[in-house]
Amino acid sequence: MKRIALAIFFALALAAPVAAVQPDEVLGDTALEARARALSHTIRCMVCQNQSIDDSDAPLARDLRILIRERLTAGDTDTQIREFLVARYGQFVLLEPEKNAQNALLWLAPVFVLLAGVLVLFRFFRRRRAAELKPLSAAEKRRLKELS
Repeated sequence: MKRIALAIFFALALAAPVAAVQPDEVLGDTALEARARALSHTIRCMVCQNQSIDDSDAPLARDLRILIRERLTAGDTDTQIREFLVARYGQFVLLEPEKNAQNALLWLAPVFVLLAGVLVLFRFFRRRRAAELKPLSAAEKRRLKELS
């Protein structure tokens, strides 16, 4: 039993995610390569949609990784590369969208929905309690006096 558990442990340890960057994509300059990898972690694969292009094996992800490296070697800044990709593919290409006025509603909507839900529940229970606490009628008061 211990051997099986040990085998499963090692199989899971070796099954860690591996970056999809191919050796022929890697730049010779380690500083530029580090910038390329950092950028690749923030760009969404348009095929996989929930992976960065650094983790994706899709051909489009490879093309984007190569494009990023080409623009870096041409002297573009990280911001210029991000702006270029957003202009071409839209905000969806960023794994974490920018926090700006355009998409503020997306960032604030969960808070507003939560507050609206709390308000509805508060009013519901307040009305329910008010209905339960209505005063006794004259007949109910007489009956109560008779019982006590």
